[in-house]
Amino acid sequence: MIIAGLDVGTTKVTTVIGELAPDGVLDIIGEGTVPSQGLRRGVVVNLERTTEAIRQSLFQAERVAGVKVERVVVGVGGPHLKSVTSHGLAAIRRGHTIAEADVERAIEQAKAYPFEGELELLHALPLEFKVDGQEGIRDPVGMAGVRLEVDVHLIAAGRGPLANLRRAVEEAGLALDAVCVQALASGLAVLTPEEEEMTVLLLDIGGGTTDVAVFRGGRLAHSAVVPLGGDHVTHDIAQLLKIPFEEAERVKRKYGAALPELADPELVLEINQEGGALGEVPAPELARIIRPRMREILHLARQSVDETLGPLEIQVNRVVLTGGGALLRGTDLLARQQYGLPVRVGKPQGVSGLTDVVASPAHAAAVGLVRYRASLPLKPLEAKRIREKPEDKPKGEGLWARIKEFLSNLF
Repeated sequence: MIIAGLDVGTTKVTTVIGELAPDGVLDIIGEGTVPSQGLRRGVVVNLERTTEAIRQSLFQAERVAGVKVERVVVGVGGPHLKSVTSHGLAAIRRGHTIAEADVERAIEQAKAYPFEGELELLHALPLEFKVDGQEGIRDPVGMAGVRLEVDVHLIAAGRGPLANLRRAVEEAGLALDAVCVQALASGLAVLTPEEEEMTVLLLDIGGGTTDVAVFRGGRLAHSAVVPLGGDHVTHDIAQLLKIPFEEAERVKRKYGAALPELADPELVLEINQEGGALGEVPAPELARIIRPRMREILHLARQSVDETLGPLEIQVNRVVLTGGGALLRGTDLLARQQYGLPVRVGKPQGVSGLTDVVASPAHAAAVGLVRYRASLPLKPLEAKRIREKPEDKPKGEGLWARIKEFLSNLF
């Protein structure tokens, strides 16, 4: 099964192609990354440029993989995302055990949450169930009880931004296989089995925004978007040093640090100022420009958790940083100082193939999109396409043999 994940971000567009083997192993077989100029804070502002960037990224990934991609899983981000944890309830007839239909009724009631504005529901993620007051149940099917309750994390996206993203994908010649919020995708890519048993705060620091996610027992319990990212750090450097944005980005990537004490006190950087003049700036001074904005990003992320779940230090066991902004030297140390918790930089794991190509925090969302689609049931059309391979044809000749073979691929 070939799966393509498309991460359309503020600063870059990345396509990752994976192949899901019958034994469940996910091989990364293609990758393509190009600059993005058609988005602002994760939202499409120039349809033509976004479409062209998607085409170029896809072309690069297809060339590496040697396959033609027709469908993609697309990541959704930006301040237009809204999330809430909603409560659902279903009554169970006496003498009956809880069935899948009862679980679906409880979740459907939770999905009826009245979001304000023009929003489209993307995810309804069950957190935990309660049966007759007993809490902490992950799967209630088959249990006895008369009252089933569930907490569901709902994530919705603005209809306008979502429609523009879909249109850009379609105009690039692709069909939309599924959509997934970037925070969820990043968590699927970088969390370790040990962390899936903890409560983890994941921060995906992108160019225009920072995605905030709290995973509790491997399930997404809180999500938010901070409207600040790595580009805001670059703008601060450009403004205070009076240099072009491109030069500020180069200096940040090559010499930047989130903490002045990590910078070489003897190093003086030559910078290209506007008008072609050369200037100088000590490396610690550059870090002193960077630190306030990084502190602000971390503070706003913490604030979103404090207001929704309670004090960060009490609720969270560990912090994982990912996204391109996590590559800034010292960001993990600054987060450790600010949060008082263990912090690590997360990279995609649990995949094979081109692991060296995607072994970066900047590829977390794209790899996670592939993993997200791999976790979904096969659609009938996809199951049929896989079965059409000569080596996979049913061995039985009768109708019943073909039906059984088809159902085995669905379930």
